[in-house]
Amino acid sequence: MESLETRIHAGPPVCATDLQSAREFLQQNDFSTASDYFNRLGRIQEQIATRRITAPRQKRNYGGEAAGCWMQLLSVYDHVILSTCHSGEFNSQLGRVKISHRFNEAGRIDFVELKFLRSLQPCLNGALRKLLMIQDYQDRQKDWFAAEAHALRVLPRELIFLFGDIFRCPREEVLAGLVNLGHRIAGDLLNDLRTNRVNGHAVQSRENPQQLCLSALVKDEVALPILERVAELESNVEMDDPERVIVRYVHR
Repeated sequence: MESLETRIHAGPPVCATDLQSAREFLQQNDFSTASDYFNRLGRIQEQIATRRITAPRQKRNYGGEAAGCWMQLLSVYDHVILSTCHSGEFNSQLGRVKISHRFNEAGRIDFVELKFLRSLQPCLNGALRKLLMIQDYQDRQKDWFAAEAHALRVLPRELIFLFGDIFRCPREEVLAGLVNLGHRIAGDLLNDLRTNRVNGHAVQSRENPQQLCLSALVKDEVALPILERVAELESNVEMDDPERVIVRYVHR
């Protein structure tokens, strides 16, 4: 039953055969039709029926400037990915990275990812690095308050573009700062949406005709509630091992 409940949110899709097999198993093992198992099976069936009635929702891509920086937001049916670009100079070398935060429907972090747009080591251009990723985030209860995570052992030098003294800070503070960066940016984006200060109001971007402007987020029934939950949270990171840490949430 837990597997079917997980698949409702994370996939693969639950089909009629799966429901029938589960029902037959319960009946063959003499479970009462009034038991919690039959009730859970009924709720799963109702969720599937509701989703079939609702038209499939396409992933939406938003982009523009808010809070003084460029932002991109991908809105998917149960999560968002919020990205910002950061650039700078180190030892006379120019660099640029994109930091992406994926948040689930309850506003909790799934992962923080870095993409080298212009690395201090040119061979890394275009490469991706998961800086921090919640263990089994797709199967986890969405509104968790503490979760084990994997952290990249050697963090990229390009993080100095976010904060020049970042590597002078304790590692757990650096990791918490990377998570909280996404929460802070979500709050900044919401503030600019409320005050109508996001850049541009065109329906589509000229550079990317499939990308909507950030101002269109106010009508996104998936992304906007998630951003509001994201903006309410702040995290701490506890570390016993450089690669295995605990992310713990508190409300602001």
